[in-house]
Amino acid sequence: MEKTLVILKPCTIQRNLVGEILNRFERKGLRLAGIKMMQLTDEVLSEHYAHLSDKPFFQRVKDSMMVCPVIVCCYEGVDAIQTVRTLAGPTNGRKAAPGTIRGDYSMSFQENIVHASDSAEAAEVELKRFFKPEEIFDYNQATFGFLYANDEF
Repeated sequence: MEKTLVILKPCTIQRNLVGEILNRFERKGLRLAGIKMMQLTDEVLSEHYAHLSDKPFFQRVKDSMMVCPVIVCCYEGVDAIQTVRTLAGPTNGRKAAPGTIRGDYSMSFQENIVHASDSAEAAEVELKRFFKPEEIFDYNQATFGFLYANDEF
């Protein structure tokens, strides 16, 4: 089973969309393995968005992510990274198809509801950045046998 990070951004918190967004992942069948609310710092965001450090919007992105606390989640499932990214839709909410999270709730490139890991390597690094090992749980999900065929996992 693959694990991935999802961050519900401050715009999601401010717009009271937390339950609706978590529900999307839950309805799809992803298993929630960890969740917590936290206030992000400039230091953590500089590390998290280091790949954007040479962009003119770098500080604006960090400032946006510190407006209020965020909710970080670890989701697990077969092909969880791609599944989450498909549910989220393209980064720019104006270009995201209806039915995706960003297509239904975002009009922005930046204020786009969620951050989602883009690869297995990124997910591993990002999950370690936001979760201690004991904050990610392994448990039997009662619906597991109804989510996958027995040869899919």
